[in-house]
Amino acid sequence: MNIARRKNTNTFEEICHTYFNELQLWKNEEYNEDIVVALVNTIRPKKPKAVEVVDVSNVLHFFIEYPQIKENFVVFLKSILQGRNFDSILTDAGILQDTDFIYEVKKRIFAKILPYQAPKETLQYLLNQIFFLDSDPIWVNKIPKKQLEELFEIFGFSGIYEAIDEGSVLFEVMQAMNLLSQRTSGRALESEVLKMVPEYANLESPFAAFEKELFAIEKTIKQKDSNFYIASTDINYKQLLVLYKQCNEFVEKAFQNSSKYGISLRVNQNLLRIKQQLYRLGVLLPLLVIDKPDEKKTKSIELAIKLIKYNCQKTNVRKLINESTQLLSYEITQHTAKTGEHYITESKTEYFKMLYAALGGGLIVGFLCVFKLLLSKIETSDFGHAFFYSLNYSFGFIVIYLLGFTLATKQPAMTAAALITALEDGLKKNSLSADEKHKSFAKLFARLFRSQFIAFVGNVAMAFPVSLLGIWLIDITFHYNIAEVKWNKLIGDLNPIHSMAIFHAAIAGFFLFLSGIISGSISNRDKHFEVKYRIEEHPWLKMTFGKERTKKMANWYDKKWSGVISNFWFGIFLGSTASVGLFLGLNLDIRHITFASGNLALGLYGANYEVSNTMLFWGIFGIGIIGLVNFLVSFGLSLGLAFRSRNIPIAELKPIFASIKRRFLSKPMSFFFPTE
Repeated sequence: MNIARRKNTNTFEEICHTYFNELQLWKNEEYNEDIVVALVNTIRPKKPKAVEVVDVSNVLHFFIEYPQIKENFVVFLKSILQGRNFDSILTDAGILQDTDFIYEVKKRIFAKILPYQAPKETLQYLLNQIFFLDSDPIWVNKIPKKQLEELFEIFGFSGIYEAIDEGSVLFEVMQAMNLLSQRTSGRALESEVLKMVPEYANLESPFAAFEKELFAIEKTIKQKDSNFYIASTDINYKQLLVLYKQCNEFVEKAFQNSSKYGISLRVNQNLLRIKQQLYRLGVLLPLLVIDKPDEKKTKSIELAIKLIKYNCQKTNVRKLINESTQLLSYEITQHTAKTGEHYITESKTEYFKMLYAALGGGLIVGFLCVFKLLLSKIETSDFGHAFFYSLNYSFGFIVIYLLGFTLATKQPAMTAAALITALEDGLKKNSLSADEKHKSFAKLFARLFRSQFIAFVGNVAMAFPVSLLGIWLIDITFHYNIAEVKWNKLIGDLNPIHSMAIFHAAIAGFFLFLSGIISGSISNRDKHFEVKYRIEEHPWLKMTFGKERTKKMANWYDKKWSGVISNFWFGIFLGSTASVGLFLGLNLDIRHITFASGNLALGLYGANYEVSNTMLFWGIFGIGIIGLVNFLVSFGLSLGLAFRSRNIPIAELKPIFASIKRRFLSKPMSFFFPTE
């Protein structure tokens, strides 16, 4: 009979009566694992998250009422737990095992589908069979601690402090602590990690000192004849806590220094692994200390619950991704915040400077629209068109960037992080009221919105006539109207009702967001690998161009290169989307407000201006909708990333929107013109 592997409707009491009565069927080792699984299944709630308390009082009353069954059950429980090592759960479960992020994610996903099974003689194997659901730690934690303590007393358990010989529980805990200490000590001495904390270059490693102090405490405990623990007043334990704090400060300093030196994913994973191992040590350290007799019982129960929790959560992919990307997203958005500050106007002078820059951007885009229409005439494959379109976009965007012009909607991906920085500063000021904390954000948002508004106006106002002028010059020079065949599509694709314009505008918004991510990641990478300094001190460059020119090259690279690469990839994304859509059989394309205005001009000329009022209305209206969607998608995604990178709860959005609404109702013109 395999009671755990079929749908079992027996109660806890019925199973105990069957296996722990005078017949003592539990002595048949074939049933051992299945009996425990069946018993746990009778306690496990169907909806663990919905249950407030998991009451096991029926179990307590049953064992009090049937002492013989209880005795048999205790013997059974001890027999299946005896000698099972579990130090690997404490040292490995839920802790990064590799600095390769992608490999770690793949490994955990694979383990979710096909779980790793430890050797049968280990506790991990038993826990894998019994507590195999992600929700198991939730309901186990909902069992009242008082009931667990009563169960502990009913079973007559003595706790984990009665022995420290090999195979005992305390021995396994000490083994785990020693291993974690050695791993953190070795990892912290790696050159990549030490590079992040030059402040510790001439100091003794706190990790090595922690390892020595832990060994001294272990030696003290092992020398005792009984009561294998220490008091919190122990001088070695106090010193151990001081060193533990220093180890954590070391890691936090390394993370803080990422703003100075940048950080790679590999170094981030190294530091994260050390941090996780230190946290696990922090959980285990109190197990060495007993100040009151009752603590033996409570700490033994706590250890059991922790083992279940760690083993269940060892393949948690979401937590891995969140922890691994949090700092990197912060560094990326930190760069974009600094860049984004330049795109938020305040004074009238800055406002009109943005207008002139936008007019310059519109000028370039007007030519790009004409060039793209000419490139569409080339007879080549879809891949060929993708190549030419991408080249056209990339070259144009890089020229716009290097000349200091502005492309509307390119800034929200940058400015969102700057807004969050303002919000973060406001939230830190505890003396301010809730309204005041969000007031600075609303004010900055109004400045951002009017900056985007004037950028839209400048781009559209210039792209339209330049495109019109370009197609007219080609027509009078070569007597060929290049938009004569495609005019209907050029205008029809702007219609937000009868075309996929909104969806295509959202795709462009996503690519705007992605280009901001690329810019930040390139900047972070260059900072971490000290690219500017390497160029400045390159012997061949200094010998060929001289120190001054080499320094200028290094400064140019430092200021411009991330933007150049970002704009290059933005062009690739826009130019290849339609071809990728054709290849996949999907209706994929991009719509950008500035290019939409240029295309409207080309379409009107192609139709010889003989366009219905309805078509013209939807074309003009579509340009505004496309611009709005471009802005909302790129800004929204960037705002979400900035929120996540700074651990600001999403609940903050509600008071933010309320603050923006109040600002708009009280000063609506400040969202369009510099009124202050």
